[in-house]
Amino acid sequence: MTARLADIATQAGVSEATVSRVLNGKPGVATATRESVLAALDVLGYERPVRLRQRSAGLVGLITPELDNPIFPALAQVIGQALTRQGYTPVLATQTPGGSTEDELTDMLVERGVAGIIFVSGLHADTTADMTRYDQLRGKGVPYVLLNGFSPKVQAPFVSPDDRAAMRLAVTHLAALGHTRIGLAVGPKRFVPVLRKIEGFQKGMEERLGLAPEESEELIQHSLYTLEGGQAAAGALISRGCTAVVCASDMMALGAIRAARQQGLDVPRDVSVVGFDDSPLIAFTDPPLTTIRQPVQAMGQAAVRALLEEVGGTPAPHSEFVFMPELVVRGSTASAPSPS
Repeated sequence: MTARLADIATQAGVSEATVSRVLNGKPGVATATRESVLAALDVLGYERPVRLRQRSAGLVGLITPELDNPIFPALAQVIGQALTRQGYTPVLATQTPGGSTEDELTDMLVERGVAGIIFVSGLHADTTADMTRYDQLRGKGVPYVLLNGFSPKVQAPFVSPDDRAAMRLAVTHLAALGHTRIGLAVGPKRFVPVLRKIEGFQKGMEERLGLAPEESEELIQHSLYTLEGGQAAAGALISRGCTAVVCASDMMALGAIRAARQQGLDVPRDVSVVGFDDSPLIAFTDPPLTTIRQPVQAMGQAAVRALLEEVGGTPAPHSEFVFMPELVVRGSTASAPSPS
């Protein structure tokens, strides 16, 4: 026990006596210090004493698409941690191809009495979807917040990255490197984030390279948000003479690198590739991926704050909170190749 106290004290940066007071539920310990000791317990893998286990303030549902794309687990982790700090228990519900639909998962969570629901990249982002499902949910008294996507038909708080600004950042970076044939690999056109990325891309191409939207239209290729989708889209763009490809996700960007290599081209010497998300571990790819970083931490925390305000009876503004992304330059972009 003494050795364990010493380990926890070292991890938390406090004395063994302070650790002992926290573990025994004694008064006289600052809240921040108590939280540091509890965090040290968790990090070192020790079980919290029963008396220290928090009573949950309630369940909060989190509905995400499939977890194959690393950005969704990253968002889920941020949201889960923020909810836990506020005393709520997150319930993760994941959509999978051929599995439960968003509506089915929503019904399941409502039946379990969740205090609220956070939707990530759900049907609210699909311009062809029926938005009355969200009105019906509000009619049941269940507050919710929507991430990545926007619809003026839905009265709720939205949280999104600035997709238009993201594409302009990417185009500006590539144009500064001398690229004039820049392609955009994106998902299906019916999704709001895709439409916004196209707007930002075309605006950037017009500002930096003088291309009118109708001229840059041929430089846009729609596909799936997967590695294979990125590979197919980038292959088509490279065959049209693009020396740089901006992708709507990091997974698509990895597919773009594969497409270039299959054509005997080097990244970044012959083709530059820019991703979107800055997913975990993406800095360790070969080459390390230049990408647009989604502000996952800020977006996740904002979603939780907005939801808990709604749960607490103080409705958050029914508008969109837009967060500025950041260009992260690594090794997959370089100067445009010399014309041969």
